[in-house]
Amino acid sequence: MPDFIAQWLNQNDIFTAMTIMEYWDGLVTTVHLVFLSLVIGLVVAVPLAIMRTVRNPLVSGPVWLYTYLFRGTPLLIQLYIIYYGLAQIEGIQETFWWEIFREPFYPALLAFTLNTAAYTTEIIRGAIVSTPHGEIEAAKAYGMNWFLRMRRIVLPSAARRAVQAYSNEVIFMLHASAIASVVTIVDLTGAARNIYSRFYAPFDAFLFVALLYMLLTFALVFAFRKLENHLLKHQRPLSS
Repeated sequence: MPDFIAQWLNQNDIFTAMTIMEYWDGLVTTVHLVFLSLVIGLVVAVPLAIMRTVRNPLVSGPVWLYTYLFRGTPLLIQLYIIYYGLAQIEGIQETFWWEIFREPFYPALLAFTLNTAAYTTEIIRGAIVSTPHGEIEAAKAYGMNWFLRMRRIVLPSAARRAVQAYSNEVIFMLHASAIASVVTIVDLTGAARNIYSRFYAPFDAFLFVALLYMLLTFALVFAFRKLENHLLKHQRPLSS
C-alpha cells in the first residue's frame, strides 16, 4: 500500500475516533444535565404542588406566581437571564457562589430545574385535585390525619394519574436541553455544531444528533410505558 494512502487512512481513523468521543461526551453531558434537572425539579415540585392546593392565598399565591412566570416565558429567555444576570449581581464575584456559577453548566442546571419544576408542579397539582372524594372520605373514616392521608392516599393516587403527563414533560426537557449549547455547553447539539464547523458537514452532524435524540426519546417512552403499566395494573381485568 502506498505511504500516502496509509497516512490518509490513519488520519481518517483519528478523525473518526475524535468525532465519536465528541459525540459521546456530548451525550453524557446531555443526560447528566437533563437527569439532574428532572430529579431536583421533581423534589421541588411535590411540596409546591401540595402548597398550590391550599385554599389560603398566602400559601398558594406565591406558588401560582412562580409557575405562571416560568410557564409563561420561553426557557431560552430564562437561561439567558440566569446565565448573564447572575454575573451582574453586586458582590457575587467575591463569594463562593461565583466559583459555582461561573461555569455554564450550573446556570443551565438552575434554569432547567426551575422551568421543569414549574410544569411538574401544575401536573402534580392537577392530579391531586382530581383525587376521588370517596378515597379521601374513606381515609377520614379510618381516622387518618391530613399528613397521613396525603402520604398514603392522595400522593400515591396522584402519581398514577400524573405519570403520563409527566412523561411528556421529561421528553420536552430532553428536547429543550438542546438550547444549552447557546451558553457554550458542549452537549449533543454543541458537539454537532463543533463537528459541523470542523468538517463543514451540516447534514451528517445534525442528522446523527437527531437520530440520537430520537433513540433517547424512544427509550423514555418505553420506560414510562412500562412504569404506567406497573402503576395501573390493578385496573386491568382479571384473566379467567
